[in-house]
Amino acid sequence: MNHPPIGRLRALRSVELLTPNFAEAVDFYEEVWGLQVVEAEHSASWLRGTGEEHHALRLTRSDTIGLGRLVFALGTPAEIDEAARRLRARGIALVTEPGPLDQVGGGYGLRFHDLDGRLVELSADTWAVTARGRDVSLPVGVTHAVLNTPDIDASVAFYRDVLGMRVSDWSEHQMAFLRCGSDHHCVAFNQAPWVSLNHVAYEMTSLDHFMRGLGRLRHHGITPEWGPGRHGPGNNTFSYFTDPTGLVCEYTTEVAQIVEDTWICKVWRRTPELSDLWGTAGPPSQRIRAHMAGTPDGSPVAAPPVDARTDTRTDAPADAEGAAA
Repeated sequence: MNHPPIGRLRALRSVELLTPNFAEAVDFYEEVWGLQVVEAEHSASWLRGTGEEHHALRLTRSDTIGLGRLVFALGTPAEIDEAARRLRARGIALVTEPGPLDQVGGGYGLRFHDLDGRLVELSADTWAVTARGRDVSLPVGVTHAVLNTPDIDASVAFYRDVLGMRVSDWSEHQMAFLRCGSDHHCVAFNQAPWVSLNHVAYEMTSLDHFMRGLGRLRHHGITPEWGPGRHGPGNNTFSYFTDPTGLVCEYTTEVAQIVEDTWICKVWRRTPELSDLWGTAGPPSQRIRAHMAGTPDGSPVAAPPVDARTDTRTDAPADAEGAAA
């Protein structure tokens, strides 16, 4: 029996990150990264960007490190109810039945697990907030997440056939970029030995805001782990950093906009000149590759040893890519 997708996702609304370095992570994302705390509890904080979402990031105190959940927007509560019906028809169990979400930011929604066990939340009717304006060099909100998976074909099929996303491009058979709106991708999958979070990207308003954001970080003594540059797939600018937990965060802007009737999916070669069209970033360091790979059990990433002859770290897994999102 052919089942239709569960609905039309509108956007990646927010992510939840788990961290044992809770206080340090909150300070980093507010004081350095440029988000604003809107609600705070002993073991969780919710932070917004300059856009209209109530929050883009939830930080949760945890013994493990990684992704807590992905939150996608649907249009109405009726769409949430229909999504629940279609999930059940596919035999996908609901973690949270459709209904009012008793959480910061409100809304009406449901939760379930994807094939790799990630918690996915669908929501509508979340609390409205006033946009803070796009004339500052601060993140607008979360724009995409890259996820490591041991079975990229199954993961892509699930997000395409069940969630209704469209595949925009492939980076050989190593990465797949999926969209739910006009942005080239809101989720990408990276073929890897285990399930983990590769990185989370935050949108900057323009190239000028992107560069000024990097300048602001430099004033805090923080320089990019990889970047700035411009990717081939998606055409977006990139600059990657690690937060106090060791999770990778990215500033990006100018992601390609998709016109559905004219876009043709491509397969990009994994070459340096396509990973960075500007040629400014150089190859990703072994350190950032190790952090993009994460660990299978949510433990901290062990720092690769430094080769004294070259002063570079040398032992990150060879397949810890993440190099084109």
